[in-house]
Amino acid sequence: MPPAQNHFGETRWSLVLAAQSGDEAQLALAELCELYWYPLYAFVRRSGYSREEAEDLTQEYFARLLEKNWLANVDRAKGRFRAFLLATLKHFLANEWRRAQTEKRGGKLELVSLDINQAEERYHREPADSLSPDLLFERRWALTIIENVFTALRAEMEAAGKLNLFETLKDLLSPDARHFSYAEAGVRLGMSEDAVKMTVYRLRKRYRDLLRAHIAATVSTNAEIDQEIRELFRVFSSSAS
Repeated sequence: MPPAQNHFGETRWSLVLAAQSGDEAQLALAELCELYWYPLYAFVRRSGYSREEAEDLTQEYFARLLEKNWLANVDRAKGRFRAFLLATLKHFLANEWRRAQTEKRGGKLELVSLDINQAEERYHREPADSLSPDLLFERRWALTIIENVFTALRAEMEAAGKLNLFETLKDLLSPDARHFSYAEAGVRLGMSEDAVKMTVYRLRKRYRDLLRAHIAATVSTNAEIDQEIRELFRVFSSSAS
């Protein structure tokens, strides 16, 4: 497999921060928003808004984010994308929503494509606990990244004509996989147990490479990648416990 594209200067969020204006930066920001809108939607829903209100709020937030110069005051030295999104959303909900209602243009805004039916299905699967909107956002952020990386790895294997291999071995990618053995996988694939172990090792390495590239696209400096990965797994582990 080719190495993950991880040249830090070309990542989307660093591009946005470097430009802070212009078509290329706006396109990069819009692409990031398309990937990470659900954690924001979940935050709004957990904050007490209805499905219809959350849909309108999320779309209006993105409208203002993409149309206004909200990037102008971002500190390039410490601008993580998830922190930027959550801070600006909170500001919008606290200070901008009433004004937005009075200025609202006709029709539904569709600056970012939101699959609301899917979002509601996902939201209703969230634990019915006292998890705060902030913690739910962090949990969903971590799971969204992990799901996106897994999807990217699956797409690579499918493009290489190895989808059956991936589907058979995907449950072994977790270091604590317990319900499926290398020997069982070998029987299904017609491979030796050692060959299966080597293939799983390579898949795990590729997953880590893709994860680093994915995280790099959401932080502003190379030094933040490891810190963000640690934070992601802390949140993921706490949500799984």
